Amino acid sequence: MNLVFAGLVVAAVVFAAFTGSMDAVGKAAMSSAGTAVTLSIGLVGVMALWLGIMRVAEEAGLLALLSKLVRPLMVRLFPEVPGDHPAMASMVMNIAANMLGLGNAATPLGLKAMQDLQTLNQRKETATNAMALFLAINTSSVQLVPATVIAMRASAGASQPADIVLPTLLATMVSTTVAIVLAKMLSRLPRYRPPPLEEPGDG
Repeated sequence: MNLVFAGLVVAAVVFAAFTGSMDAVGKAAMSSAGTAVTLSIGLVGVMALWLGIMRVAEEAGLLALLSKLVRPLMVRLFPEVPGDHPAMASMVMNIAANMLGLGNAATPLGLKAMQDLQTLNQRKETATNAMALFLAINTSSVQLVPATVIAMRASAGASQPADIVLPTLLATMVSTTVAIVLAKMLSRLPRYRPPPLEEPGDG
């Protein structure tokens, strides 16, 4: 991603130099930098409020309750992961935290889930189907409470910043469903099937 952004910046500067619009690019960069700082400062209060609310919900047991509701579905989606394996607990907690908009809590849980899934991986250099599916679910991530988007809308002066909740829920449900279906379909294609493991002494 660093290379992508660096490439975009270089391309913009080169194009501006050839078209004689370097002055406009400089002014736009300074203006955008000021807007970014203003937006960031405005987000602090709103994000603190929403994260506080989510923290109260977590302490009240909402995260644990959501985890219990998600677990039966996860067991069906990941048949190759034992239900009592630490990886299953980490994945369930990560997805539940993401659904509640608890990004700070979800990230370490996601990393822990990948580490636990790696212990089940017989080909350490290749991601398993379970790892690929978990990554797809984690990336698409059903959002019950899109705290970050709500905070950004509030900071930008939206009259009803929380009216994004239902559209976000519907959109992320569709994206997660598509991610699961595609991951399952691709895992069955011969191209994406890992070669059989070599038995000791083969070759």
